[in-house]
Amino acid sequence: MMEYAMLASGSKGNCFLLRDGTSLIMIDCGTTRKYLKECFEKLGVKREAVDALLITHDHSDHVSQLRHFRDLAVYSPVELPDTDVFMVRALKPFVIETLKITPIPLSHDALNTMGYVIENGTEKLVYITDTGYVNARYLPLLKGADYIIMESNHDMKMLMRTARPQYLKARIYSDQGHLCNEDCAALLNEIITETTRSVILAHISQEANTRQQALTVSVSYLKKNHAGRLAEDLTISAAGQYEIIRRRWNHEEMDPGSVYCAAGLEYYPDLWSYEQQEQ
Repeated sequence: MMEYAMLASGSKGNCFLLRDGTSLIMIDCGTTRKYLKECFEKLGVKREAVDALLITHDHSDHVSQLRHFRDLAVYSPVELPDTDVFMVRALKPFVIETLKITPIPLSHDALNTMGYVIENGTEKLVYITDTGYVNARYLPLLKGADYIIMESNHDMKMLMRTARPQYLKARIYSDQGHLCNEDCAALLNEIITETTRSVILAHISQEANTRQQALTVSVSYLKKNHAGRLAEDLTISAAGQYEIIRRRWNHEEMDPGSVYCAAGLEYYPDLWSYEQQEQ
């Protein structure tokens, strides 16, 4: 049974842990060494227990702590400095312990950026961040996952109001940039089924988005198009930059962070109310 923990998500660093029985893999190793060490300790994870490190691409917010993990089996779509890697190729599955992993090509301004579809024979997890769009031909590979980590980077109006230079704004909303809230929601709308148990909206911009806004857009799509056709125990979370979101880890069924919704796509009222925003 898959267990996972999102440790960090955003432009200041990214890291994700996935455990399946005795198998333990890590996706990306951004953020700071101190923060990762604290997260590992909090989760009771020994560094030497990690079987492999998967890299999505070589931007610093995904590989900044690579020097501390070079002794692991590192799987990467690109060569990495001073690191022996197992090269991964788009749509060419490989196996790590109990997990079958299929790299999904993405569209980002880094060479050979990949997402990953991870399966253990009974469950499937989709991990996609840092992409301007997802090619429709890959949707059948993504559809029906039990767990989905999907980028919901920016709100277009908020992005345009930031003080960022125009060339940077253009990079972000381009086909080689990042998914906006609406594109994320449209993608989720295509791939979520009644088997989906958990969604994490990831890589949320701290300047050009809010977790509440990202959640509002995706929930609106799903309420409109999937009413009555979703799992009763579905949870949707919006990841903070420095915040652990875990499922089943250390017997926690769901530790969803501070902003999320659940069955029926209604927010927990003591956190934040989607219905209030509609009024």
